[in-house]
Amino acid sequence: MGIPTKVIVFGATGATGSYAALQAHQEGAQVTLAVRDPSKPIPLLDGIPAEKVQADLTKPETLTDAVQQTGATAAYIYVIFDTHDHMRASLVALKEAGITSIVLLSSFSVQGDPASIPADDFIPYEHAQVEISLEEVFGIDNFVSIRPAFFASNILWFKAGIAAGKVKHANFDALADYISPEDIGRVAGSILVNGSSEHVVSLAGLDELTLSEALALVANVLGKEIKTTWVSAQEMKVDRMEQGVEEPLAQWLVTDVTEHAGAFFTFPTYSEAMGNIKKYIKRDPIRFHQWLEENKDKF
Repeated sequence: MGIPTKVIVFGATGATGSYAALQAHQEGAQVTLAVRDPSKPIPLLDGIPAEKVQADLTKPETLTDAVQQTGATAAYIYVIFDTHDHMRASLVALKEAGITSIVLLSSFSVQGDPASIPADDFIPYEHAQVEISLEEVFGIDNFVSIRPAFFASNILWFKAGIAAGKVKHANFDALADYISPEDIGRVAGSILVNGSSEHVVSLAGLDELTLSEALALVANVLGKEIKTTWVSAQEMKVDRMEQGVEEPLAQWLVTDVTEHAGAFFTFPTYSEAMGNIKKYIKRDPIRFHQWLEENKDKF
């Protein structure tokens, strides 16, 4: 990947995308924010001279104008689930419009050969298929997959229960690293501008917390009591679906925290992943308790 002066960031209204855009700006790039609704405010980015353009990664026809009017040559994108072609049409549109390098927000659950991941392993499969599409469209030297582990913001899955002071789950002993979306976005933004010698950059936080420990930190920061109730895997799946999560994802989430809880701590890439945040943005990762203090308002 070369060093572009103009970059385009898709999903800039989200935490990871907005920090990717901010970091790219701070690294000296001219940044364009590609969003579905240009009228939606992005408070984090109010102070930077970034143009907004309307574009949607699910609609390839919107991508050509968005890229060509800005002259961007590098793009930050994320995975769209359940596209019939694993985003191939959108990737082709980006390439034909002038994008020469891509930074993809993928998942740490993608391990080994992406082509070997079975379709019923929902999260890694969906991310792996987009990585395969990227390699076929752009070539392996022209994209970088950022593979973070467990987002700190995933604790907001329990927002309603936390507000009520009662959280239900099938495994409160499930371990996670609670990596900050800011750290993920900043690494992505740095690579978007400066490139990377690595085709895959895995990321992990420095925490190793059970869900019980994580909720105790939430309770401490919010100054409230949170009671926990163990439920069956099936009850947890139904609860997730009632919150609007599609069945394949709900099933994967339950299986991940019951049958494979904390598995990524054993992956051979985990040790390297813990050091990659500091490697790329020259500071220590944000710890979970710090993220909670900075994001109280989200609860």
